[in-house]
Amino acid sequence: MTVGADGARVAFLRSSGPFDPAAALWVLDVLTGAEHLVAPGPISSYAVDRDARIAAFAGGGRLYRADLTAGAVTAIPTGEPVHDPRPDPQGVRIGYVTDPAGSASLRVTGPDGDRLLAGEQGFAWREHGGTIAWGIAGAGAAPFGRTRGWWWSPDGTQVLAVRTAGTTSLHLLDLDDGWVDVHWDRETYPHLAQVRWSGGGPLITVLRRMQQHGLVLSVDPRTGETQVHAELADARWVEPIPGTPRHLPDGRVLVGGELAHDGFDARCLFADGSLLTPPALYVRRVAGTLPRADGPAGTPDLIVEGSLGDPAVREVFRVRTALGGGGPEVTRLTRLTGTTLATGGDVLVTGDEVWRGDRRIRALRSLRAEQPYRPEPVLERVTDRRLPAAVLYPTGFVGGSLPVLVALGDGPGSQVVRAETRAWQERQWWADAGFAVVGIDPRGTPGIAPSFEKAVHRRVADLVLTDLVDALRALTGKHPDLDLTRVAARGRGLGGWLAALAALRRPEVFRCAVAREAVLDWSTLPRPVAERYLGDPADSAHVYRDHDLTEELAEAGPAGPVLLTGPETEPAAELTWIRQQLAA
Repeated sequence: MTVGADGARVAFLRSSGPFDPAAALWVLDVLTGAEHLVAPGPISSYAVDRDARIAAFAGGGRLYRADLTAGAVTAIPTGEPVHDPRPDPQGVRIGYVTDPAGSASLRVTGPDGDRLLAGEQGFAWREHGGTIAWGIAGAGAAPFGRTRGWWWSPDGTQVLAVRTAGTTSLHLLDLDDGWVDVHWDRETYPHLAQVRWSGGGPLITVLRRMQQHGLVLSVDPRTGETQVHAELADARWVEPIPGTPRHLPDGRVLVGGELAHDGFDARCLFADGSLLTPPALYVRRVAGTLPRADGPAGTPDLIVEGSLGDPAVREVFRVRTALGGGGPEVTRLTRLTGTTLATGGDVLVTGDEVWRGDRRIRALRSLRAEQPYRPEPVLERVTDRRLPAAVLYPTGFVGGSLPVLVALGDGPGSQVVRAETRAWQERQWWADAGFAVVGIDPRGTPGIAPSFEKAVHRRVADLVLTDLVDALRALTGKHPDLDLTRVAARGRGLGGWLAALAALRRPEVFRCAVAREAVLDWSTLPRPVAERYLGDPADSAHVYRDHDLTEELAEAGPAGPVLLTGPETEPAAELTWIRQQLAA
């Protein structure tokens, strides 16, 4: 979902039905409320210019340019298959990447033809046999939420591009063939975590390898020199807030950080050092800005996703950026369902709802299937650590002893207990199969406070297992139907690792576990993920050994308490196995 900067149009992808993955490109005229089909697809992604007048997308390796006001779609000839096409902010030229899996190059096509902007296919030998790639995010970017590898300047005359060649570097490329390097201490700060260029010069966040210290830097687009705007530091790891840093219209730089002194334990927003959000608001991301009718010029409100008081509830807030004598000012707008949150001009889109300012004006037509279940999980806060927990019963359950299935999601860093119907659809299927499905958010889970999230540093296994066991026992006080002699666990990825860990190391509580697509050895994870939680393998070898389940699973053998499954395994097969284990 993308809203033009003038607020006149909303571009979005829509499938033709609930079981059709072939999404088409549509545009909403905000003034009239009319929706128009632009391109039938299948389209997996697209990008637009500043005002959402022009869109670019790839299909079958070919490049397409769509006029969102007239509805015309034009195929643009290119010499190579196209990936990640993006029009410049004025909609005149389109940049794109070729060969993203190899020696990726960055090219630009427009009125002056199609030409290479950056690429080194013939010089891979310089990097000891490795490939040199331009314009792709790079393998180490995903753990920081950075999915892109190049950005247009606001005036469309420059491109900021990542060069990946063993290490990551950043470069400013002029369309007239001039270019400069972006200068920072890449040896000390090798992780390029965030990049944004939407006003003023580029802003980037770079982190040390162990992620305990970072810098927010502004980049001079003429020279590539950088200036420090803020430092981020934490004894465990730094957690930048998505959507930051960014320039505010009055020239201040918005930075996401943490307030951890004078009794505060908060994830907040700051503008040039001034606190903009109250400590009680856990900020999850910044989506954009909306003008403030009664505010000074150049001081719009921020649109923020966060949680206020209840970590299970995600909501949308307006945050005042103009500083006043009354401290931070926050207005709650609406609850957020799904992930869509976008702004442009005075228009806000949350989920499928379109707002103008604080007023909901319409909803986008949706073809999604009706959700099969209407789950009603009972949400709790348990133990002296106030761990978020939830219990979901079978439909129509009136009482009796139930085996327990602990749903672990995707593991540390993912939130299981959420007050959203869609989060409990699959879990209701398991409940209706005869289980009390329990969700628990142990320490290490976001949404509460930085100290809660980071307490697991270098001791994930011990703390998370302790929390799971303590929460289960505490839940029986209000839910006596839970039979703690018949407990199974199920998770995916690192959640699968956690499920296996529970069954192997706490068998007196967890009788069995299904580990779906499990990560058994943390050293096989992307380095930024493993080091964020467990530290440097060079001086924390014992920590990695304590979290490695490979030998324990081998000793347990195929008849042990853990079933390893892949994405091809049907849940019904897992259900049969769990029933057999609990009945043994």
